[in-house]
Amino acid sequence: MTAAPAATSLAGVVYLLFLLFIVLRLFRGSASGAVDYIVAGRRLTLPAFTASLVTTWYGGILGVGEYTWQYGVSNWLVFGVPYYLYAALFAIFLARRARRSEMLTVPDLLEHHYGRPAALAGASVLFVMTAPAAYVLMLGVLVNFATGWPVWVGVVAGTLLSISYVFRGGLRAVVATDMVQFVLMFVGFLVLVPVCVAKFGGWSFLQSGLPEGHLKWDGGLGWQAIAVWYVIALSTLVEPAFYQRCYAAESESTARRGIFVAIGFWIVFDFLTTTAGLYARVLLPDLANPVQAFPALAAHVLPSFWQGVFMVGMLATIMSTVDSYAFICSVTLGRDLIGRWRTEAGEAIAEEQNLAVIRWSLLATAVVAVVLALVSGSVIQLWKALGSVGTPVLLLPMVLAHFGYRVSGQRVVWSMGFAGGVSVVWLVLGAGGPWLGVEGIFPGLLVSGLVLLVGGRAGIPSR
Repeated sequence: MTAAPAATSLAGVVYLLFLLFIVLRLFRGSASGAVDYIVAGRRLTLPAFTASLVTTWYGGILGVGEYTWQYGVSNWLVFGVPYYLYAALFAIFLARRARRSEMLTVPDLLEHHYGRPAALAGASVLFVMTAPAAYVLMLGVLVNFATGWPVWVGVVAGTLLSISYVFRGGLRAVVATDMVQFVLMFVGFLVLVPVCVAKFGGWSFLQSGLPEGHLKWDGGLGWQAIAVWYVIALSTLVEPAFYQRCYAAESESTARRGIFVAIGFWIVFDFLTTTAGLYARVLLPDLANPVQAFPALAAHVLPSFWQGVFMVGMLATIMSTVDSYAFICSVTLGRDLIGRWRTEAGEAIAEEQNLAVIRWSLLATAVVAVVLALVSGSVIQLWKALGSVGTPVLLLPMVLAHFGYRVSGQRVVWSMGFAGGVSVVWLVLGAGGPWLGVEGIFPGLLVSGLVLLVGGRAGIPSR
């Protein structure tokens, strides 16, 4: 074994021991109820709220490296700016409303305004949207790079490890690990980027070595390829991780301020990751798999000890998202789908039984995520496909619900079905890309608007 893999292995062992400590020491007892398990007793402070949101929403680290290696600085306009914009809009218009509602999940909001059928339809879509397939794929790629094990081994092992400490601790376990993972994700890139600058030079070095298209705002892809991500980023306004953290915040002001602070951290981290991706393109122009851009760059430029630190930082960044979305997905399946269906059928179940279903739904979530990851094989395509379907289904119904506009539950269910169906068909006909020159998310949003708004009675805000 070379020095670099040895250092990586040692750092990985230390990190795994930390996770084991979380499992065995901090969460020996079960959560006391749904509020404790799902929203951490609504006691998240500003530091905990911010650290958890920052890490949860940035698990696509290898996808960022893949896109930057392929298309350059346009990464910032695709995976940065639109998400800052919509996160800010969420903070301004939705964060306080979400916290004030005292709800536990997004389907609770849909049921409150539109009835149970709409909640079940929305939960079905959320289950697929939040399955952390793209992120467990990244775990597999990272483990493959560090150890040489097959990708599927890393996918399965990383997924099982990520859900292990969530099983009993719920959101409290997720947040406890996120606060350490927050530090690790920044440390890795705060080492990598300065080392690249010191060894090879700054902006002039990048300008001289990058392909011409990498310094263009659109990466040579054209305006529509950039614009579609600004529409996909609307999914931020229906993002269940945002809602869950807001529901769990200790106050309305914590929810709003925490999102703004998180945006600041995302801007800093995007600068670091985009810069690292540009160095990877210059130094590793023949990289066979662009998804490996960041770990390959670290192996190329860092001493063995810091390679280990960087790899653990990458692992922590991805796992912080896998555990969060796996948890949200299991709550959606166990409580918002199975729980609602059994109650609707006249078989009301006790809260502790509901929590048990949620916990075992983690295993079903793991299976769905692993299968989607191995079938797709592309992080970017998974993001694009899930966002292109889920956003048209949920965006308008949730916005109208937040602002109290009256729309019948039946109309909402029809809009969800038609919008999702049109987007899926469009993606299939376009083989995952544009069909007839149009991305699938646009017709889905158009159908949703037509069903909900055109020909319907204008709503009157209730507050």
